[in-house]
Amino acid sequence: MLQTILAISGKPGLYKLVSRTKNSLIVEALDKTHRRIPAFATDRITSLADIAMFTETDDVPLHKVLTNLKNLEEGKISSLNYKKASNTELTEYFAKVLPDFDRERVHNSDIKKLLQWYNILIENGISDFDNEMTPTEGDNIDNRQEA
Repeated sequence: MLQTILAISGKPGLYKLVSRTKNSLIVEALDKTHRRIPAFATDRITSLADIAMFTETDDVPLHKVLTNLKNLEEGKISSLNYKKASNTELTEYFAKVLPDFDRERVHNSDIKKLLQWYNILIENGISDFDNEMTPTEGDNIDNRQEA
């Protein structure tokens, strides 16, 4: 089931796109509350399908990084307590997930956020990252033809 999973700047956690209105998106929190809220054009909204991680060569789409993490953790939530882990522990752990990640441009806060998102997705039964988060054509493409 293809879903649009979103991150909204300034709001914790992840959200699933439920519906669209004229002036906003209706999103559902991927947490225990499953609360639905509007997200407006003034919010910085990013689809996880549009995020990539920096490496020494090319950027790697987030769904591939999450798949690597799932393979490392055998489909379970992260074994590393990212909230209490030291910077060295975070870097060593992430090197197992993405060995050639750019150590200058990928910060420890990025690794923590990735692990938080991974845990949220796994807890919500979203684990087929390659299919769930493949970028798709957006609604902002104008397919109308001139008359």
